[in-house]
Amino acid sequence: MATFNFSGGIHPPELKNQTKDLSIKEFPVPEKVVIPLSQHTGAPAIPIVKKGDIVVAGQKIGESQGKISANVHSSISGEVVDVIPYNHPLISKPAPAIIIKSDGKNSQIEIKKTYWDYYRYSTQDIIKVIQEAGIVGLGGAAFPTHVKLSPPKEKEIDTLLLNGCECEPCLTCDDRLMQENPKEIIEGMKIIMFILNIHKGIVVIEDNKKNAIEAINKIVFLEPNISVKIVKTKYPQGAEKQLIKTVLNREVPSGGLPFDVGVIVQNVGTSYAIYQAVVKGLPLTSRVITVAGDFILNPGNYRVPIGTLASDILSYCGYKPEEKPHKIIFGGPMMGISQGILDVPILKGTSGIIVQESKNIQFFSEYDNCIHCGKCVDVCPMELMPNFLSYYAEHMLWEKCKEFFPNDCIECGCCAYECPAKRPIVQHIKLAKFYLSKK
Repeated sequence: MATFNFSGGIHPPELKNQTKDLSIKEFPVPEKVVIPLSQHTGAPAIPIVKKGDIVVAGQKIGESQGKISANVHSSISGEVVDVIPYNHPLISKPAPAIIIKSDGKNSQIEIKKTYWDYYRYSTQDIIKVIQEAGIVGLGGAAFPTHVKLSPPKEKEIDTLLLNGCECEPCLTCDDRLMQENPKEIIEGMKIIMFILNIHKGIVVIEDNKKNAIEAINKIVFLEPNISVKIVKTKYPQGAEKQLIKTVLNREVPSGGLPFDVGVIVQNVGTSYAIYQAVVKGLPLTSRVITVAGDFILNPGNYRVPIGTLASDILSYCGYKPEEKPHKIIFGGPMMGISQGILDVPILKGTSGIIVQESKNIQFFSEYDNCIHCGKCVDVCPMELMPNFLSYYAEHMLWEKCKEFFPNDCIECGCCAYECPAKRPIVQHIKLAKFYLSKK
């Protein structure tokens, strides 16, 4: 299989040695979880429990509304102590959430039916199972999976790409999942291929994950319609459009989606969650995250109940900041979101909690004018001109911004990483997107 390449990209330090050899550990049941009703792209779920209700782990507590939305489930057993707005890691103001106090029993919902023989059912039956399980994209975007697996009928899908690149520095949760659960991941992939009625699946893994490649290859060896594609380590290799270009040499058009070029991309974590839902009957109530960085005595990859507070996770992992200035990031250091407080829960799309001391961070509080070096243009994987977007956004010239396609920006941060003037280019482009969306 030929290997192609996408434009731009960078090679930041990988910073994965701290956790890449550490097996996934089960995180203890927390005393309390805060489960936001908005953990996904689209409309927030509607609460179907109230204060004082007793719930068990796996019980649906929030019902999806509208076409693009997702169910949410309790990740522990206990009592609903409130349904109120609470701090959210991605939203700048408190958002509706269900707070559950653990009863210490971790009682699980009774599983009434599984679909291990999914091939005997209709594709709509299996999509319904995935929808009920509340599965969203676990690579970070958190788009409802049942919607993604229902492309428009006029779009002919011929290839599934399973994304195991994990190109963000520091993060190793997908790597460990591929090493430890390769059979389940490939079975989940086969379920996706059954739903889409396609006969070509490719697992894409960067070449810095030797053990994961070996583990997946042992399973794929017996699957005639599935292959493994090893690609060079390069950021942002894991972005959908860049992955499609690298593996298939197809270009998603401006404003388009992967299904416009006959492709569906899913993350390996999502595939594992699909297996759990369809074959085991388990809704999405936990996920694997990487906890790493500075001031962490017990870094690792942990399977954590969704809704667990960052403060509880960091405390368990031996977080001791020693009063030194630092950042706490949900996700990876390139595209993650810095948190102002620790009283925030992890979401379905949270891939890690990374702690970075100030001396290891590039700050944008003071930045210079653009020196027109063109480095941001050279590394932009979307072939945009971030220099002009940054300049026009800085001066609030929104119509001029529009001429340079800000909505095509994937906010990977390559431009800001390379900028010698330390300009906050991504923040400028986000601002342009915001104001243009209001017009």
